[in-house]
Amino acid sequence: MNRKIMHTLEYTKVVELLVQHASTSLGKDKASQLQPSGELDEVKRRLTATDEAAKVDRLKGGAPFGGIRDVRSALHRARIGGMLNPQELNDIGGTLFGGRRLKRFLTELHEETPIPLLQGVAELLEDNRTLEDKIKSCIDDNAHVLDQASPELGRIRSEIRSGEGRVREKLDQMVRTPSIAKMLQDALVTIRNDRYVIPVKAEYRSHFGGMIHDQSASGATLFIEPESVVQMNNKLRELKLKEEAEVEKILRLLSALVAEFADPLANNLDLLAELDFIFAKAVLARELKSTLPMMNDRGFLKIKKGRHPLISRDSVVPLDVELGNQYSTIIITGPNTGGKTVALKTIGLLSLMAMSGLFVPAEDGSQLCVFDAIYADIGDEQSIEQNLSTFSSHMTNIIGILRDMTPKSLVLFDELGAGTDPAEGSALAISILEYIHNMGCRMVATTHYSELKAYAYDRKGVINASMEFDIQTLSPTYRLLVGVPGRSNAFAIAERLGLSRRIIEHARGQVGEEDQRVESMIATLEENRLTAEAERNTATELRQEVEALKRKLEEERRRFDEQREKLLAKAEQEAREAVAKARREAEEIIAELRRMAMEERTGVKDHRLTEARRRLDQAVPELTNKMKRTASSQPKKAAVIGPGDEVLVTSLNQKGHVVELSGDAEAVVQLGIMKMKVAKVDLQLVSAKAEAKTPQQKVAAGVKRTRDDNVRTELDLRGQNLEESIMEVDRFLDESFLSNLGQVYIIHGKGTGVLRTGIQEYLKKHKHVKSYRTGNYGEGGTGVTVVELK
Repeated sequence: MNRKIMHTLEYTKVVELLVQHASTSLGKDKASQLQPSGELDEVKRRLTATDEAAKVDRLKGGAPFGGIRDVRSALHRARIGGMLNPQELNDIGGTLFGGRRLKRFLTELHEETPIPLLQGVAELLEDNRTLEDKIKSCIDDNAHVLDQASPELGRIRSEIRSGEGRVREKLDQMVRTPSIAKMLQDALVTIRNDRYVIPVKAEYRSHFGGMIHDQSASGATLFIEPESVVQMNNKLRELKLKEEAEVEKILRLLSALVAEFADPLANNLDLLAELDFIFAKAVLARELKSTLPMMNDRGFLKIKKGRHPLISRDSVVPLDVELGNQYSTIIITGPNTGGKTVALKTIGLLSLMAMSGLFVPAEDGSQLCVFDAIYADIGDEQSIEQNLSTFSSHMTNIIGILRDMTPKSLVLFDELGAGTDPAEGSALAISILEYIHNMGCRMVATTHYSELKAYAYDRKGVINASMEFDIQTLSPTYRLLVGVPGRSNAFAIAERLGLSRRIIEHARGQVGEEDQRVESMIATLEENRLTAEAERNTATELRQEVEALKRKLEEERRRFDEQREKLLAKAEQEAREAVAKARREAEEIIAELRRMAMEERTGVKDHRLTEARRRLDQAVPELTNKMKRTASSQPKKAAVIGPGDEVLVTSLNQKGHVVELSGDAEAVVQLGIMKMKVAKVDLQLVSAKAEAKTPQQKVAAGVKRTRDDNVRTELDLRGQNLEESIMEVDRFLDESFLSNLGQVYIIHGKGTGVLRTGIQEYLKKHKHVKSYRTGNYGEGGTGVTVVELK
């Protein structure tokens, strides 16, 4: 890709932003070398890596890159036999630790959230614990060689500390001696040239033996090494030379070990640079509020609400543009300062960003194309020398573009044909556009020439566009309008600014009739567009409202289904318990019948008992049988039972006759050879005794125990006091619960809020209430409380 074009489209500034977000110097170096790719598979791989890193950044706030340093120069010196200093070795150890920690982080995260591409890169990082541990055991975090680096170094340093202690002790005794103290400038022991000395006043030099190592700037103080400690200092000097030799030996051993693993370490650095670079792209995407674009290689662009990444979000106007489907060329016309150049740069820059594996500042669903090259002739005319030099500069650039472009290129022209005679310039611009369009390139061009409006109107695959201008405020809105050519607003602007209407009318008379018709057509198109946009906005609002209602309805239906399933499950459980109880009672009865048969030698046969048990087994409900659910959901009629009626004992599945009634709740039933008391609720009337019944009995026989078909779901309490309302609410909730309602509405009105507060306090303690809330918009707002029942 031509670097001049990338500079023109401000791609280099985006790369600078990317460099700032890298965590290490390795990543910054990698980011600074970013170039767009013309291969679709490579671009998709880059975007996938950025997407995975963005996922990590969103879930974990980024990846750990602490401790990682650029140690490539140190590795090179180790390879050629150089000795590394403690700081360089410490950086290598820190880089090994940082790489191992990063690898562990990505591996563990991959188990929770798949990030296969990042995990694949991290998997290539080699752990070298041997070298890392060796460096850490010899050098501390302050790049100081530790005593335990070798036994010899530990012994030497121990002797040095002992020797220094003896020297200081000797000198401290001298300093504290009164006869010597008066000759000292200060009562202290110091070091000069790695030897312990004391500060002696210059006038006492002749009274003080020893070697002079230094003097103060004024010459009043001499730093003298007394003769009594010369031998001791000499011994310390020898020990320190041995220490330096031992330290050098340790550093050379470590450097040789680094050289041994130099190639794997260098490979690790490349992988760490790649990972840091990928995460820098993710951070940049977050900062720019960018999204993952869909990519293709068929020359199709569809940018939704695209923003120039270098313009503040508060001031940038989003760009909507589509290119490469119904039309491959867009001609943008309109006045200066309308935003044409920004639109042109946004299209080119977002394409370059996507081809580099960067997210683009646009809405989800935007599509961009992988071009083999992007060419641009964009420049501010005021920044170039005028007249022939302007035209010459543009034409030189355009000639280079025409020479290098291919059918898979994107070409961007700003003010095509400018800088020369308008008639010749427009004719030349049309010829250049025609040539590029016939080649099949994707092209966006801006121009002042009105002749190009007619060209775009007549050519298949070419479409007009313009930058919207608000005639009321005399200012551009910077919105790109595809399909509408730009109109000249000179007369309207002049009239708004106060130019004489007579002059304006005279000027209009100078404009050709054809041009006036074109302007009139454009004005009509713009008016129709504004009307269509208003209607579309209204339709969008209605659609959103319908979707909201649909979501609410689906939620209500889901809650109803949950409540129904809950009630069915409860009913099935109760049925199972009832059948189990009946089975136990039946087994007891059968056992009793057997005992009686044996005692009385009556004719109760075993096969009849087995048949009875089989019928009991068949009475167990099947939990997933929809037919049984349907049948069980329909209420059964209860009938008045009297003496002589044939009945079915449902718990035993046996028919018998009522002998007499035993109170209001039980009846004595004749079952074969035995009589037994049975609860009335366990009896089902088969046929009534064929005899006349009293009017009271007739009335009783018509009573039904079933739920009212018109169950209320709302209770209106407006106008009632709190005490009356609570009684009504209690009765209403009981009825609703018995009717298996999942949700009801209590209407109390807004008023002073006393009724609402009292009712909601009562609902907190009610046994049937699962939860409650104030009504939403469309449900009555604060004037309604929505109650969810258990």
